[in-house]
Amino acid sequence: MNKADPYAGERLLESPFHPRQAPLNLREAWSAWNGYRFAECYYDAEYEYFCVRNACATYDISPMQKYIISGGDSEAMLNRMVTRDVTKLKENRVTYVVWCNDQGRMVDDGTIFKLASDRFMLTCGSSCVAWLKMSAFGFADVSCEDVSDKIAALSFQGPTTCAVLKRMGLDGIETAKPYDIRHFPFGRGPLMVSRTGFTGDLGYELWIDPALALELWDRLYAIGADYGIQPYGEAATNMARLEAGFIMPGMEFNEALKTVHLEHDHTPFELNLGWLVDFNKPHFNGRSALLAEKQRGPKYVLTRLDIEGNKPAEHSWLYGNKRCTKEIGYVTSAMWSPAAKANIALAMIRSEHLKGEIWAFIDYAKELRQYSKIARCTVKDKPFWAPGRARATPPADF
Repeated sequence: MNKADPYAGERLLESPFHPRQAPLNLREAWSAWNGYRFAECYYDAEYEYFCVRNACATYDISPMQKYIISGGDSEAMLNRMVTRDVTKLKENRVTYVVWCNDQGRMVDDGTIFKLASDRFMLTCGSSCVAWLKMSAFGFADVSCEDVSDKIAALSFQGPTTCAVLKRMGLDGIETAKPYDIRHFPFGRGPLMVSRTGFTGDLGYELWIDPALALELWDRLYAIGADYGIQPYGEAATNMARLEAGFIMPGMEFNEALKTVHLEHDHTPFELNLGWLVDFNKPHFNGRSALLAEKQRGPKYVLTRLDIEGNKPAEHSWLYGNKRCTKEIGYVTSAMWSPAAKANIALAMIRSEHLKGEIWAFIDYAKELRQYSKIARCTVKDKPFWAPGRARATPPADF
């Protein structure tokens, strides 16, 4: 067993892209996701992060759960399941959604791809088979197929991504707007490209038959060599998504079906996702509980913070005064942001304290010694990283 790989002795599945990724993983830094071996990092997380922000890079999302929901009742079933109005989604478009239990606590979040009037693809981080079966109960014409192992996928992110895809011969890809879907012939089968991602930057996601995965990788990397292409892992993904203000399961929220303690899960309003809850559409799961919460207000609200100094406030408690006698919340994710040149964090803060003072109690290590400091926090309304190129159509060739 390779001591550098904690999962080397486990029988994990390997992504269709693994034969190309394995030689590039110089650190043998593997992790596990949905039973698949995937990269925590390849060489250095910060280096990979800068590849995303300054050139282009690939992240293997093949382990993501993917489901095809089809049939005449597929739209109605999904609209009953998620909080957003799916009937407003046009064909060849993608939308971000969340779904809740009867108490309004979030089961998971994900994306819905509308492939045809009666055919959708739902993607999410964790298995959703049982929930989909329950949600489909009572609908006569709907089928839910787990295609997680039948579709290989790469997230291709960074400012030079569009230039690479154009050189690959994906005619018209530059006209794709954010959340658009495009279909192209590739080798012996189709390639689906969505202008989506988890970095807050210009980027795309490439969806293809696993049998064509290596051919796609080789073509992408042959052309991308002139544009700085590199692979990146989970650690760099976490850095980029935090700058963009995106939530991560297991960090910003616990999935409601996996928690034991009361209210250790979350609601969309607590996660600052109230804009995803549409009370004007027909009944959906958790509607009554969410309506009551909207009227009284959530207990906590996920908040972006700019923290003085340069010590990341990881796992820090937050207080309403400098003496740290009034606890008001906790940090979920934190980092020093290379792009924003700021000490940033996402934090759960009690609603009644959002307008007052916020102080973080930070523990940190320096030369094998443990230290602590109190740092003032400033609430920020906008993401720390939201470049114009992320939404520009057509994107410029960097």
